[in-house]
Amino acid sequence: MAETNHVLDIGHDKNSLGKVEIAPEVIEVIAGIAASEIEGVAQMRGNFAAGVVERLGKKNHGKGVKVELTEDGISIDVYCSMMFGVSIPTVAQKIQDNVRQALSNMTALEATEVNVHVVGVQFENQKIEPQEIDSI
Repeated sequence: MAETNHVLDIGHDKNSLGKVEIAPEVIEVIAGIAASEIEGVAQMRGNFAAGVVERLGKKNHGKGVKVELTEDGISIDVYCSMMFGVSIPTVAQKIQDNVRQALSNMTALEATEVNVHVVGVQFENQKIEPQEIDSI
């Protein structure tokens, strides 16, 4: 079991048809989509490479999510910006609940931790109407 840090083995019994392995990247995608579904989340944080990839037309659904596989279990860190005016503790709790539920429904795995890191607040974009310039 030298490669246990790179995939998760789903338990199987003697009557199963084979082994199921889930890559941590899959958990990142599931958590990223689950977090971005919550109202009040403005955007997920990514790195420069993720921004370049998105500009080329591909979505990076695992953006802003870090998954660590430890002996204690699965630890998920979610990095996001919130909309101005929302209750940050309430939205963070909804993110944690939604990530846990999505992970449980899709993989039958339980996360030991879902940490939400609020890295920014996004204000609504105000429309600035052009002003008429009077000629003198």
